[in-house]
Amino acid sequence: MKKYFLIGLTFYCNLMYAQNLPTIEFADTLSIIHPEVLCIDSLALYQGIDSIAMGAIEAGAFPGCQILLAQRGQVFYHQSFGFHTYDSTRMVANSDIYDLASVTKITATTLALMKMYDEELIDLDQTLGYYFADLKRSNKRDLTLRKVLAHQAGIKSWIPYYQVSQRRNGRYRRRTISADSSENYPNRIPGSELFLYKDYYDKKIRRMIKRSKLYEEEAYVYSGLSFYLFPELIERISGLSFDQYLSDTFYNPIGASTLGFEPLDNYPIDKIVPTEIDSFFRMTPLHGVVHDEGAAMMQGVSGNAGLFSNSWDLAKVMQMWLNGGSYDGKEYLSDSVIEEFTRCQYCDLDNRRGLGFDKPLITYDSIKSSVAKAASPRSYGHSGYTGTFVWMDPENELLFIFLSNRVYPSRDNRKIYELNVRPNIHTLVYELLEKQKS
Repeated sequence: MKKYFLIGLTFYCNLMYAQNLPTIEFADTLSIIHPEVLCIDSLALYQGIDSIAMGAIEAGAFPGCQILLAQRGQVFYHQSFGFHTYDSTRMVANSDIYDLASVTKITATTLALMKMYDEELIDLDQTLGYYFADLKRSNKRDLTLRKVLAHQAGIKSWIPYYQVSQRRNGRYRRRTISADSSENYPNRIPGSELFLYKDYYDKKIRRMIKRSKLYEEEAYVYSGLSFYLFPELIERISGLSFDQYLSDTFYNPIGASTLGFEPLDNYPIDKIVPTEIDSFFRMTPLHGVVHDEGAAMMQGVSGNAGLFSNSWDLAKVMQMWLNGGSYDGKEYLSDSVIEEFTRCQYCDLDNRRGLGFDKPLITYDSIKSSVAKAASPRSYGHSGYTGTFVWMDPENELLFIFLSNRVYPSRDNRKIYELNVRPNIHTLVYELLEKQKS
């Protein structure tokens, strides 16, 4: 029966393209479909991705991964490979949860700012000095939200907060970190036996960001520093905590139950994939707690990193963007706002970025690119340090999600980049989409 089913689909695809028949109209929610219904060669798809993913696992690029592919909201590929760790005791399931790392920047911070811009609660061309009183007398006072979100503001890339909290002898400075809890050190750093000073965010993180130097020339420099500040702005405008605002406004209504911060509050640890064995700060395996050290100093809830999810729930937010702002009949954002945030803001200055979003290289380079050469100029997404990656292409109505823990057991492992795992999968998919038309 399967043979005749595929023959019938092949006939349908040939007829559709030969007679230029209209494409199938789909609902605005995710659903699972056989690749052949979309005229995608399923054998080539499965064998190609199997080869790339299993080859990467055998080479030690990561213990396991999740991959999701959808076109027009139809999920034509959703598979997991490998294991949680290299001990091969627990296989990765499609429902398992990964640390998204910097994918948080678009799925939390940028998402919230898009909504507030849509509601005319923020002005992208207003300055940091306007929105943050303590920055009025800093070198960042005249930087606009637009330049900051596009990484065009010349802000320092990052600050190793845990390192600058230490003296040369390894002991922590006063009012930073302590090995013992107390009234002044009430907050445990996630995944550690260390405790954070009660006013650490106000007294240290915000102050260090305020005092940090800018690069001499304004140019594209990827920086995560502003994403530590934006949750404060979002909370001030919404009247809700950062995580509550996101849950109430997006994650819960859209049905993304695993998408959120601090997953151990809601899920057993065996459903969460371990991230790294920390051998320099927290000195423990990081499992179910945020990997990013800066986000850990923010108690696991940060605009820079800290979100966890499985690929299916993450895909709901991504598909909402591809749908022009709606999902399952509910409008979350206007299409014009999505267009504004995902367009290249400073292409003339050799900066490919949108507002919060990454974009294809202006001049394609197969060594440097994280996406397929065929990805359209309108496409957008983001990568995460832990080995995560999301990419949306509105011209091809294509969604690609790749989740892994490539930093397990150590972040020194760069084989996922050396093997071009994610762009190779992406390229394969575009090649098969192109064959749809031949």
